[in-house]
Amino acid sequence: MTEEPADEFENHLREEPDPQLDPERSPGLHADIEALSDIEVSREDVTIGEATPEELAATDTEPVDGRPVAELLADLRDGDHVARRRAALALADAGTADAVVAGLARAATTDDDSDVRQFAAEALADHGGERAAAVAVELLDDPDPWVRAEALVALDAIDREAHAADIEAALETDDHHAVRRNAAISLFKLRGESMAETLLVLSRADSERLREWGAHMLAGVDSDRARERLRELTDDPATVVRQTAERSLEAEPGRFRRQFGGALETDSRLLPGEDRLNRMPEL
Repeated sequence: MTEEPADEFENHLREEPDPQLDPERSPGLHADIEALSDIEVSREDVTIGEATPEELAATDTEPVDGRPVAELLADLRDGDHVARRRAALALADAGTADAVVAGLARAATTDDDSDVRQFAAEALADHGGERAAAVAVELLDDPDPWVRAEALVALDAIDREAHAADIEAALETDDHHAVRRNAAISLFKLRGESMAETLLVLSRADSERLREWGAHMLAGVDSDRARERLRELTDDPATVVRQTAERSLEAEPGRFRRQFGGALETDSRLLPGEDRLNRMPEL
């Protein structure tokens, strides 16, 4: 199951009351709405789909709390798609053992369900290490964009500096906005103002999500070109981009860079309905 509205609901189930403060919150969150006509319903990343109650609850790991690791690994290998998804997420909290890492690596790279691959990649990143990084690099070629976006979350968490070339390649060659967004955020955390040219390009992307995040990160660039572009974006067709640009113009660039955690931190909430699984646009 990969239809996004169902995944939005899944992620709301998984979100904890959480700690996120600006600027890690989605830059377009809480845009002022004065009339129904201000509400945009044409986001390019939303489609309508169907999901069973079991699928909607697949990210709730409470039913498997306390299950032995061996049973979770058996579910990950032989269970139905809902059981495999749940087992993958639950194994994030298991002890880092060879069998756990191997089971998650196998699921992340071979399971025929894209959500299982994505959840396994997420869990594997929590265990860290060279095997997790190698799997994440392999998943940058996964056919599902949300799996590729999750792979960037993993590389950012494991060692963004060591994998900067892989992350940059994803930004330059991938055609999906969530993948490019995650790559840009990771590189901005690593390179700061030297990302200025890239952010200016993103601010002109067809995807309003990329323009939104380009405008958000331009808040950390102390240059006349950045401010000029942000002023232009206050007239962007998308409300979320306009609101983001207005806030970025008010930010102090140095402070913004020091505080920036971006959308890839494992303890932060992203957009409404979006968490580390990158679903709503992840991010």
